[in-house]
Amino acid sequence: MGTDNSRLEKQIQFIIEIDKLKKIVRQTLLTDHSRKENDAEHSWHIALMSVLLSEYAQEKGIDLLHVVTMLLVHDLVEIDAGDTFCYDQKGNADKLERETKAADRIFNILPEDQAASFRSLWDEFEAGKTAEARFAAAMDRLQPLLHNYNTEGGTWKEHRILKDQVIIRNNAIEKGSSTLWAFAAQLIDDAVDKGFLMTNVPEPCTRVVHDD
Repeated sequence: MGTDNSRLEKQIQFIIEIDKLKKIVRQTLLTDHSRKENDAEHSWHIALMSVLLSEYAQEKGIDLLHVVTMLLVHDLVEIDAGDTFCYDQKGNADKLERETKAADRIFNILPEDQAASFRSLWDEFEAGKTAEARFAAAMDRLQPLLHNYNTEGGTWKEHRILKDQVIIRNNAIEKGSSTLWAFAAQLIDDAVDKGFLMTNVPEPCTRVVHDD
């Protein structure tokens, strides 16, 4: 770059690197059914959701800037690790290992102080022990649920996901906001009523052959 400002060079290198997040495709359909969203779109969406819905946070007085930054950072590891579908048991078996390795590489592109700050945010989100992390996780769960409902089952139908699986995946919303979990639970029930979500795996169709 022709500059002696090594700090700025590292920051610009990181900015260029995270552009790759736009290429990581998730399972979630856009609400117009046209295609699946990418990680950058997901991160933007849940960050803005946190601003809009912060009044429903379970613990009042959360640091909203901290939440927004956490949400913008938490999926950067998927540049290397890829998006692991939340209902993929095999993929989730080594997810933490893959993502930790990715965090070690990606965040360390930054200057040392910012690398430590971003890594701390990622670790905080993964641990889920702070009020900010719990609310951030609620946003991360709620957004795909909204998309699946508004695409008439979307990913749920594609992968034959059941109601119990959706509840187990999303009941963590309650830790971040009991109000939003009550809303989500109603949405799940309505999805079942409308046929967007199954309660059990349908039996395969068996052809009955009669002798002539």
